[in-house]
Amino acid sequence: QVQLVESGGGLVQAGGSLRLSCVASGRTFSTYAVGWFRQAPGKEREFVARISASGGSTYYTDSVKGRFTISRDNAKNTWYLQMNSLKPEDTGVYYCAASFKAIAGSADYNYNYWGQGTQVTVAS
Repeated sequence: QVQLVESGGGLVQAGGSLRLSCVASGRTFSTYAVGWFRQAPGKEREFVARISASGGSTYYTDSVKGRFTISRDNAKNTWYLQMNSLKPEDTGVYYCAASFKAIAGSADYNYNYWGQGTQVTVAS
């Protein structure tokens, strides 16, 4: 049974940092592209960042470029989202996701497995 479990969310002041982790189990994800999405209260889920299976290609939504970094450790079946210079508008539930493709697009339909989400709250 495939399972993705996020951790690392919490409450932080604006300008602070958090590091989210997503641990996958049930199969090896080293050939899968993975990504992070978020959903703010009252809004639809949106793409945040993605990384290819090899880790050689990353892509970010414009609002987080220069502040967030996605990475992965295939040996640990884990991927990360380092979030710096957090802003109140970064508040939301953050979801990790994995795609059957080695390189996946930013739309959520490209992703086949999803975690349950972790709450990130940035106070002003």
